[in-house]
Amino acid sequence: TPLPVAAAASAGACAAMSGYGVEERAGPHSPEYRLYFKDGAGRYISPFHDIPMYADAGKNVFNMVVEVPRWTNAKMEISTKEPLNPIKQDVKKGKLRFVANVFPHKGYIWNYGAIPQTWEDPSHKDENTGCCGDNDPIDVCEIGSKVCSRGEVIQVKVLGTLALIDEGETDWKVIAINVEDPEAASYNDIEDVRRMKPGYLEATVDWFRRYKVPDGKPENQFAFNGEFKGK
Repeated sequence: TPLPVAAAASAGACAAMSGYGVEERAGPHSPEYRLYFKDGAGRYISPFHDIPMYADAGKNVFNMVVEVPRWTNAKMEISTKEPLNPIKQDVKKGKLRFVANVFPHKGYIWNYGAIPQTWEDPSHKDENTGCCGDNDPIDVCEIGSKVCSRGEVIQVKVLGTLALIDEGETDWKVIAINVEDPEAASYNDIEDVRRMKPGYLEATVDWFRRYKVPDGKPENQFAFNGEFKGK
């Protein structure tokens, strides 16, 4: 029996702007919640496999699937093991996952998501981190001014990377900005972030280091002593 379809006006409208649509099933913050993706013809697609990695390879612009809007707490992610790979809320030990507010931060401090058609191989040991991949798509922290919607597909340019070691797994974080952001032209590398948004990179390292501490986990570690690397 199909699950009830919830209203998805804002997310649907935003996704449609990029040629994709979304369909929510069941209510948010429930184990049954799923956000499915559709192409321009209304056919169901996988955000993991069917959306291209590049939006414009010539200009090095990538597609990003937004899983978690800025300043929200629900740990949403593309389900890589389910048919059509919908976005769902992560579950640990039978409970829905919410990221705690770690002072002075509120929820996720960027629009958070993934680059489609990428994957961190759990059988490959990264030479920089000494750890294997986390078996998920590559994560993106989008730093623009707009608060995106869950399921929105945006085009981003990469500014730099952060090599997180999360519970012993390699979990690269890509720092990027929406190409439609009013200030996107001013951002071309990680040093531009440091110059234009003083303290934001330090806050990003602090967030990833401590975000699991309220759940009783130890602080996370980083390769390169937590230094950001260029794109």
